[in-house]
Amino acid sequence: MVKIMFVCHGNICRSPMAEFIMKDLVRKKNTEHQFFIASSATSTEELGNPVHRGTYKKLKEAGITPEGKYAVRLKRGDYHKYDYILGMDSRNLKNMQYILGDDDDRKLGRLLDYTDQPRDIADPWYTGNFDITYQDIVEGCNAFYHYLVKEGKVIEDKK
Repeated sequence: MVKIMFVCHGNICRSPMAEFIMKDLVRKKNTEHQFFIASSATSTEELGNPVHRGTYKKLKEAGITPEGKYAVRLKRGDYHKYDYILGMDSRNLKNMQYILGDDDDRKLGRLLDYTDQPRDIADPWYTGNFDITYQDIVEGCNAFYHYLVKEGKVIEDKK
């Protein structure tokens, strides 16, 4: 089973968007039984809050529901629970390293590091542009999924 934790600053915009886009992707690929997918924050600012209305709206437009998701914080012990801990930007990555400690197993990275154009995903909390964030996250999730298949960590049913 591939265990993935997506991380952003508050766990109300980008990381829950990534969590639910990835869950939808693996469901459509009929590989959901091979995954455990979650998301968390590096800060405590939004703990217990539901996803941002902009994220909720964008996911609903795509036919994805984030119902029941409330912001939680990344914990030091998460390092041993997950295979991949993927931040949305370089600042998230620095904060993840602070919380989790040494990355001896090389589990930490940015979601868009798996694409042909590695970069940060802009925070729509500040930009107000949930469309671009959504497009970047879809690109990242697809690239990451293909990486997992290529590496033999996910087996697709060829039917």
